[in-house]
Amino acid sequence: MSATIDQYQAIIRAALENKIPLQIRGGGSKHFYGNPVAERHGTLLDMTGYHGIVDYEPTELVITARAGTRLADLEAALDQHGQMLAFEPPHFGAVATLGGCVAAGLSGPRRAAAGSVRDFVLGVRMLDGTGEDLRFGGQVMKNVAGYDVARLMAGALGTLGVLLEVSLKVLPKPAVEATLCLLMDETAAIEKMNQWAGKPLPISATCYTGDQLFVRLSGAEPAVRAARLKLGGEEVQHDAVFWRSVREHTHDFFQPDKQLWRLSVKSTAPSFNLSGEQLLEWNGALRWLCSDSGTDAEIIRQIAKESGGHATLFRADAARAAVFHPLPPALMKIHRALKEKFDPAGIFNPGRLYPGI
Repeated sequence: MSATIDQYQAIIRAALENKIPLQIRGGGSKHFYGNPVAERHGTLLDMTGYHGIVDYEPTELVITARAGTRLADLEAALDQHGQMLAFEPPHFGAVATLGGCVAAGLSGPRRAAAGSVRDFVLGVRMLDGTGEDLRFGGQVMKNVAGYDVARLMAGALGTLGVLLEVSLKVLPKPAVEATLCLLMDETAAIEKMNQWAGKPLPISATCYTGDQLFVRLSGAEPAVRAARLKLGGEEVQHDAVFWRSVREHTHDFFQPDKQLWRLSVKSTAPSFNLSGEQLLEWNGALRWLCSDSGTDAEIIRQIAKESGGHATLFRADAARAAVFHPLPPALMKIHRALKEKFDPAGIFNPGRLYPGI
């Protein structure tokens, strides 16, 4: 695989010399996410050729794989040993890769209980904007003092560097899982989710949609059985199919002809009076809004800000507003400084996050 890295370095150095932007892409399953790359006539840097598991030691709960490795293949290898990616990443397609998963920084239904993508990144190998081969972090949770550069790559959408390899902490799969469905209004659901979050219950995911609150229980059989009796409700059959539909946005709520907003807010924020349908996850901390394209982006972002968070235009047919919530000047200064350090010529996915980044 060293020849593949040499090829990537040659492409980067040629782009640097000729001031040509590079569009970094794996499987392309999340190409819709983020702002369009500023320069449409750039060179495509296809990462799917650099794939495969580099190292996996099940007893250490750590796996290292190349960025072009398909998520499905990675999860299949973990499944053979009864392990999983605890942040439950969405694939959005069979061709989804590990590099795209980390670059997008998206987590699925288990995020509120287990943590985010960033929490599980132990180390990365990457190429910077000059083509230099760099390594950060390692294969243990604590390995060196200083800046946690490896985790900066989570959610950077390829604007800081080209991911080559990623080391992730993995976790054992729960022994038993069950999902309950309870009928209630949104206000009651928000109250219940936050109330239960403060108790020692084996809740691994929550989802509220259509006056129904779905609660997934995961853990040892006695704990799940006790929680099921305590919470009540009806048990959902084939619950894995339901949670997959929420994670992959194949659930009926996620209408492809609608504009989709992702609001990350305080879990205790009251119901939002917004036009369109809403689906709540993560005990109310993640709220999806399906709305018509004419919905005012400023109103949505103001409500999210007042609720202690931010709003992202996750999916739209056409760019009617900036995808990501505007950053305060101090944070934008940090972002620009990081971009300047890792990609001084600005050739990696320019504008994918914010203008000039």
